[in-house]
Amino acid sequence: MIPPSERKKNNFAKSLRPSFGAEMKKYEELYDMFTNDGYTKELCEEYAEAFVNNAKRPAADDIIQLAGLYDKIYENKSASFYLDMLADKKLGGDEKFCYCIEMLKTQSKLGRWRDAEDFRTENINFMQVFAQKKPLTQQADMYIALALADCAAKRYRDAFKLMKFGYKPQGKNDTKLLEIMITGVYLIARSGETDGLGAAVDSAHACLKLFSGFEYRWSKEYYLGCIDKAAQGII
Repeated sequence: MIPPSERKKNNFAKSLRPSFGAEMKKYEELYDMFTNDGYTKELCEEYAEAFVNNAKRPAADDIIQLAGLYDKIYENKSASFYLDMLADKKLGGDEKFCYCIEMLKTQSKLGRWRDAEDFRTENINFMQVFAQKKPLTQQADMYIALALADCAAKRYRDAFKLMKFGYKPQGKNDTKLLEIMITGVYLIARSGETDGLGAAVDSAHACLKLFSGFEYRWSKEYYLGCIDKAAQGII
């Protein structure tokens, strides 16, 4: 969930509206919930009610972020429901890039591999070109999404190749590196290559042990849970 300061920066035009102060107050309340308790169903439902379900014209970035929050609690059908709201909308570059990533991930996790393939074919040129303008962490998000699509189609070798895109660790508290390793655990679990699963899980745990600190007090337990679920073929 993006911090309130970033939300203000991204919504300068909206900040001129009289209602923006109340919106920001609610957002700050939800962000406090997030920092205290992490990804929860209550957070998703309150976010949905405040910024999407009861909004006259819900913003694309709110819909995308909401879908991402549902993704984090493994409610992919809910994520898909909200992403479908944007199917025929014209989106700006950043919004479209994030939408494409969330859509690919969601379709893949739901097992809709043909839909994921069609969506990738339609949007891959945009994603690859736009990704060159983005930080390495967001490029990683794209490769993870593409790997999940290959995994859903049972093209495991192609999925593993995508994960070797040359990510360079960004220090010892690199959560994106950890996410990449967790994705690797998931890919191995789904492929049925049980011989390598234990080593992948051990590597993910070793990466987590290198952390000298976490942004939120719940982060360590959250990532431990992610590793365990990935080993069961859930992501």
